[in-house]
Amino acid sequence: MALWMLAACFGEAVDSADPRRDPDRDDPRNPDDSGEGDDTGLEAEPLPTPQELLADLRVEGDAALLEIANTHGWPVETSEGLLFVYEASGAWLVAGDFDGWAGQAMRCEDGLCWLVVDASSGGYKFTNGADWRADPWSRRFTYDEFGELSLVNADDAHIERFFAVGDAQNEPRTVRILVPEGPVTHVLYAEDGQNLFDPDAMWGGWRLQDSAPAGLLIVGIDNTPARFDEYTHVPDHIDDSGAWYGGKGDAYADFVQDTVRPLIRSEYGEPGPVGLLGSSLGGLISLHIADRYPGEFAFAASMSGTLGWGSIGAENDTIIQRYAAAGHRGTALYLDSGGSGSTCADRDGDGTNDDDLTASDNYCETVQLRDVLSDAGYTFDTDLWHWWEADAEHNEAYWAARVYRPLDIFVSL
Repeated sequence: MALWMLAACFGEAVDSADPRRDPDRDDPRNPDDSGEGDDTGLEAEPLPTPQELLADLRVEGDAALLEIANTHGWPVETSEGLLFVYEASGAWLVAGDFDGWAGQAMRCEDGLCWLVVDASSGGYKFTNGADWRADPWSRRFTYDEFGELSLVNADDAHIERFFAVGDAQNEPRTVRILVPEGPVTHVLYAEDGQNLFDPDAMWGGWRLQDSAPAGLLIVGIDNTPARFDEYTHVPDHIDDSGAWYGGKGDAYADFVQDTVRPLIRSEYGEPGPVGLLGSSLGGLISLHIADRYPGEFAFAASMSGTLGWGSIGAENDTIIQRYAAAGHRGTALYLDSGGSGSTCADRDGDGTNDDDLTASDNYCETVQLRDVLSDAGYTFDTDLWHWWEADAEHNEAYWAARVYRPLDIFVSL
């Protein structure tokens, strides 16, 4: 069965390059969705059988896994129940709340294990008796004391994900979404998605699922090995090699605006204010996206943003200079940093107050942008916020500890 036929079995045609689903379905998370889809007078296509899907998986492999993951999500509903699949050799079971975690043996052939289960909710994992593993393709998941926990379905707050989201100029990456319990009121697009929810992330996790205010849907966009390029608006020299680094931030901003936002709107809607948030280079690119798309975002937050980028070893525009030239605009802005600086100054005349050798965590550049915005007509505690966490270091633990500040401000807008 070809991939387009696979999609048709579920009653919708899906472009294999486009992970969006039908926005006109009944979704209680979307206040704009009345639940009254377009009535074409046609009966819904019957659900596929497990055998049809398995036949396609054996031919198409990961392409078919990805197709279902980005449309209906795993585990997937079939005419006989929920189909669970796991790529592994040996004997494996699927265990979960639906069977009291006793485990049910999967049928395994040629590296593909599968089982059809009558289940409607709860957590699950795959196990061989010694190892317990979350489903790497599951649409819905959360974290508990044992790590990632896959979910059959969820009414409570949870995390969802879409795989291999990219465009012609940006590498594919996973997009992770914290879905709140109840209606969505605000949508926040946040950088470095790998670090936002996973407690065991490589550089430390923020666990935003534990601090997010009610009604806030957080879209965590994973970074890629091209992070320096994607998260910077101009090239710069940052070492003595003479090499240029970065400068593809326009293409990344377009990716967020033209690819990620349509995906999120189709799945969850954008019923209220829309914002941006990032730390370090993520803070820089958040401000750049808001600058490139004025009027599109109600809020942008930079935590320890690398605001001097462009002037480190080159003479390109910094984001400070761009905001100074733009004057007052409608996007509310939050800036913070840790560190300190006793004599912030521009001794080399490049326009950036980054020449205090005692400064750290982009303190001086953040203060400079704060003052530029204030002079441009932004009003503190109305559309401009600045926080200094004295001597805080430039790392995930410190950002996680104070991220509640911009989150609380955003949901108050």
